[in-house]
Amino acid sequence: MAYVITQRCCNDASCVPECPVDCIRPTPEQREFATTEQLYIDPDTCIDCGACVDACPVDAIFSEDDLLASLARFSDINAAYFQRHPLESNFEPLVAPSRAPKELGTLRVAIVGAGPAACYAAEELLRRADVEVELFDRLPTPYGLVRAGVAPDHPGTKSVAGLFESAFRREALQYRLNVEVGKHISHEELLAHHHAVIYAVGAATDRHLGIPGEDLPGSHSATEFVAWYNGHPDFADREFDLSGERAVIVGNGNVALDVARVLTVDPDELAKTDIADHALDALRRSNITEVVVLGRRGPLQAAYTSPEFLALTHLKGVDIIVDPEDLVLDPASQAELDDPEVEPSLQLKYTLAQEYAAGSRKPDNKRIVFRYLVSPTAITGDGKAEAVEYVHNELVEENGRTVARASDRTGSVEASLVLRSIGYKGEPVADVPFDESAGVIPNDKGRVLAAGNPVAGVYVSGWIKRGPRGVIGSNRMDSQETVDQLIEDFTQGKLAAPQAGRAALEALLSERQPDQIGRDGWKAIDAAEKTAGKFAGRPRVKFTSVENLLKAAKG
Repeated sequence: MAYVITQRCCNDASCVPECPVDCIRPTPEQREFATTEQLYIDPDTCIDCGACVDACPVDAIFSEDDLLASLARFSDINAAYFQRHPLESNFEPLVAPSRAPKELGTLRVAIVGAGPAACYAAEELLRRADVEVELFDRLPTPYGLVRAGVAPDHPGTKSVAGLFESAFRREALQYRLNVEVGKHISHEELLAHHHAVIYAVGAATDRHLGIPGEDLPGSHSATEFVAWYNGHPDFADREFDLSGERAVIVGNGNVALDVARVLTVDPDELAKTDIADHALDALRRSNITEVVVLGRRGPLQAAYTSPEFLALTHLKGVDIIVDPEDLVLDPASQAELDDPEVEPSLQLKYTLAQEYAAGSRKPDNKRIVFRYLVSPTAITGDGKAEAVEYVHNELVEENGRTVARASDRTGSVEASLVLRSIGYKGEPVADVPFDESAGVIPNDKGRVLAAGNPVAGVYVSGWIKRGPRGVIGSNRMDSQETVDQLIEDFTQGKLAAPQAGRAALEALLSERQPDQIGRDGWKAIDAAEKTAGKFAGRPRVKFTSVENLLKAAKG
């Protein structure tokens, strides 16, 4: 028997240092770590101790004997990784990161944002310094995309919030929720009350297609749709046309797969999750029976990960459709697949697509249809979205890379709902440098730069630092890197001492934002949602308006 890492792996590497025989790969020090879809356990080396299970924040690790049918394939997936990457035996214990010297006194840090990047940074600071952390967010609730971005049918991924709840029980960290930086407090005022400010504000906007008809009613970003069904207060009142029988999603990353599942899964299944009530009601009335997922490149280059693609196998009442003709590979892709050094995850992507292409169909089932090598050229309709026109692409090799180029073949697909899911982009932060082209705050390992020089006391973490890449757990190492720089600067005396402390900050915020929500308010919201969920047989029933969240915070 061995332990197996499965689909919900968050890649935060909490399990790696806990393994007494060092059999979890890739490690953060390895080049493969930045791009891996998940972590893996070597079955030939694992001694079945279970230390990794206790360390995993999202309950992704199981004994091989305890794998559910839907996860059984991950036993082979873990083993295949080590056939391609044999386990090296030069194990060296990880060196604990340095702490800020106690004699320097209390380090005060403001963190703007309360999503995964912010929370990992806060956790790291609490472990490594005598610190006071103020965690700011403009919403009345913490945890960002964990709450408002992770699909409701992925509750295991959301459980990372439990890690943060446990770490944040100390008074050293204070929640400053429902407080908007730039409105209730300025950047300069943050610096006046802290040694340092970390901006972990994510990538708040989505990328546009730039095609005619993109702004027609019925055409939206997947970002809006995800926030709507997750109960984000800014999007709870949005309306989406679910009256037609087909929806089209442009883009085929993991978010596109989330949306496709939510649109096709039996609402009775979603009723067991924390999906927003208004979304559940709308989905019960939905007429959509088919979701078409458009990708501009081929099945080997698809943006989704193989674990998420594999999970579609187990959807009840939903057929996954792939056209066998789309699996005919161009010479470069075929050579890549035939290479004995090919990554197992890439081979799995193609194998799954073949299995879906050959799968059986049930007439009464809903359908998720994958179309590869197509790019939308226009969204058309009489006053609303009614169809997506597209061009077929061909894969060509340019400068050693396989790229998609438009051919002269065109087509169209009817749809009453069109959702673009082609990536996120960061927005500028007031009084902080910003790179418009990259959509990030310019930085060197987390130190914010202006004209190439570090801005004293200002740091970044997460997507606003590196761009919208990686999963929730990717933020752990990213935040550790940022905190390394911050503690180094504090130790070397490069950070100006605060002009005022926590009491002065509290007085300022009480005057500027009387509806500020702290720890007790968030605990009241959390308890009220969970209590409502208990009566409904669900994890929680979310409050989806700021007004109701404030009422819950006040008991």
